[in-house]
Amino acid sequence: MQGKTIVITGATSGIGEVAAIRLAEQGARIVHIARDPARAAATQAALKKANPAADHAVHIADLSLLSEMKRVAREIAAAEPRIDVLIDNAGAMFNKRQVTADGLEKTFALNHMAYFVITNILLPNIVDGGRIVVTASNAHRGAKLDFDDLQSERGFRGFGVYSESKLMNILFTRALARRLSRGITANSLHPGFVATRFGDQSGGVMGGVIKLIKPVGAISPEEGARTIVYLAASPEVAGVSGRYFFECKPATPTREAQNDDDGERLWKISEEIAGLPIQ
Repeated sequence: MQGKTIVITGATSGIGEVAAIRLAEQGARIVHIARDPARAAATQAALKKANPAADHAVHIADLSLLSEMKRVAREIAAAEPRIDVLIDNAGAMFNKRQVTADGLEKTFALNHMAYFVITNILLPNIVDGGRIVVTASNAHRGAKLDFDDLQSERGFRGFGVYSESKLMNILFTRALARRLSRGITANSLHPGFVATRFGDQSGGVMGGVIKLIKPVGAISPEEGARTIVYLAASPEVAGVSGRYFFECKPATPTREAQNDDDGERLWKISEEIAGLPIQ
């Protein structure tokens, strides 16, 4: 990864931060998007320690808002004419239904639309043979999209809505892979159940369950980041696209996650929400 530029979201904690640091140690320059300036500064310091020679950069944005997704992606596109790897990793789970200023349910906005918008804006800057890595989850198992209620207005359940967003991540990756040219690849992954800050602020029953089982059932962020690093850097997956990985190996997602008709339908809806073509 010597001299390569990697753009990553969700790199101020957990598997995203570990992945960014490990890739920096391999010689990469990291450009990351963060919401919290203090956490961003701490990650910047860690990246500088991992690779002092690289001019790592951070951009502050709230990726639950369409205007912020577009603004920060355009800023990065203007500043980074050559991007070797894009890692869509930021995400969250919410106990209560929240609606953004755009009228979108917040899980849908942050976990799906941010991936969609940022990837589409930065795609022209990704080099020939570049890679797009999408953090999904085995939480997609059991989820099915209701295209009449993508904003979860009926019967909101925090984990259920999160699971649907992870299903969207896989469908998005497959639809993206079908559209890519110039040897660019796109793959999604399940990092495992990781002991990170994820879910700590969710509240409710699910937040309590997550806190209880983390000490006994969770893997370390180091282990959880391995598949991200593998898909971003390994020569073993050069040319592999549209696949779903777990523990650095191809895995099979659910039948719903392989429904490419649903993937195309979701893509078209996402285009309309994002106001594509994005200017």
